[in-house]
Amino acid sequence: MNQYAAEAIGTFWLVLGGCGSALLAAAFPNVGPGLLGVALAFGLALLTMAFVALFVGGWAVGQLWLFWVAPIAGAVLGAFTYRAVSEEG
Repeated sequence: MNQYAAEAIGTFWLVLGGCGSALLAAAFPNVGPGLLGVALAFGLALLTMAFVALFVGGWAVGQLWLFWVAPIAGAVLGAFTYRAVSEEG
């Protein structure tokens, strides 16, 4: 039962933060969070839930920094991939 509650809470957090920021961006295009704000809201919602899951699951706090480094490295690699593909086309 705990895993179902965790799934419900995680989905609630993602919808509240991510979709809520998208609604604000659509409702207030000149002063809302904009595209970057919406992307950050979704990313931060996922990041906070991942950290909570790791912390509750018993991961050592000293290892959590690796979960910051790995997504950043993946994002940089993805950005360079998009750039390489767009330069060839």
